[in-house]
Amino acid sequence: MQILHMNKGEGETSYAKNSVVQKKIISVATLMVEAAVVNILREIQPESMGFADLGCSSGPNSLTVVSQMIHAVDATCHQMGRSLPELKVLLNDLPGNDFNHVFELLPELYRKLKDDYGIHEGCYVSGVPGSFYGRLFPVRSLHFVHSSSSLHWLSQVPLSLGAGAGTHLNKEKIYISKSSSTSVIEAYQQQFHEDFSLFLRSRAKEMIIKGRMVLSFMGRMSLDPFADEACYQWELLARALMSLASHGLVEKEMIDSFNAPYYAPSPKEVESEVDKEGSFVMCDVKAFEIEWDVSDSRTLKESTGHRVAKTIRAVVEPMLESHFHLGTDMMDDLFRRYATIIDDCRSERKFKYTNLVVSFIKKG
Repeated sequence: MQILHMNKGEGETSYAKNSVVQKKIISVATLMVEAAVVNILREIQPESMGFADLGCSSGPNSLTVVSQMIHAVDATCHQMGRSLPELKVLLNDLPGNDFNHVFELLPELYRKLKDDYGIHEGCYVSGVPGSFYGRLFPVRSLHFVHSSSSLHWLSQVPLSLGAGAGTHLNKEKIYISKSSSTSVIEAYQQQFHEDFSLFLRSRAKEMIIKGRMVLSFMGRMSLDPFADEACYQWELLARALMSLASHGLVEKEMIDSFNAPYYAPSPKEVESEVDKEGSFVMCDVKAFEIEWDVSDSRTLKESTGHRVAKTIRAVVEPMLESHFHLGTDMMDDLFRRYATIIDDCRSERKFKYTNLVVSFIKKG
């Protein structure tokens, strides 16, 4: 497993301080989350409701969807004239996640439940470390599953591209690009198909019939895997790494042997895997464009490039450090170069991600 965790703590390069893009992504999925909760309460009317948030990470966004879900439960139960169900909230991420920081946020959540909703008991929160590419929870224990900004990460680099694969097929690049061979693209596609199918099979066993799931992840509207919306951020990061190599600061072979365990699928690819696995119906899918830099640049002194570089660094630095062993000073240099490249390229491209939000229902 190459993805270890986001940058921990609350420093300048931490995920906690640089996750505004992920916050924006959570916000655009709010209506789907609320609709899913309402449908569960009206169709199933559970006395106890199991909710899992997969890839919760750590930082200010960790409990945002939990709060949204509880608000929707409270409002819907009030409309229905019924009492709130017991809520079992399960927060999942890889073992390297800073769960201690997540649990430090719980007192504020419980205070909010008491003050805003009059809930003094009946809400239980637990952490479940482990990969969501496999079973995590008991059979038929979940009514609602949510994941945001996580499923674009693969379980591993495709084996044919990994550091132990021998010949490097994706030289001078760290992800799919316009110069990538067909074999590189097919390796990434196959890994996504295997991972997403395993994800669906695992959740199908854990969810009840008519349970709901809302997934939000980076994707693309284009049928081309090398479209800018899917891979341009990686293209520019590869340029920054090659800049280090050109000055003898990192070995080029190290770049040739590194590939990001990431894939941004199209809605058609997602639908194809859902149909093949067979346990879920896709109720809705929406695509949103998200600016690389969602900050108000008029009120900030840093350039767009520096703000975007900090956002990317907070996510990928542990992965890069585990492969390149750059150290803090060299990592600073890498992301300074990355920021400069982003600023220099602003006139060439529109800097926007495509985020897919997909709603599912578990079949009977």
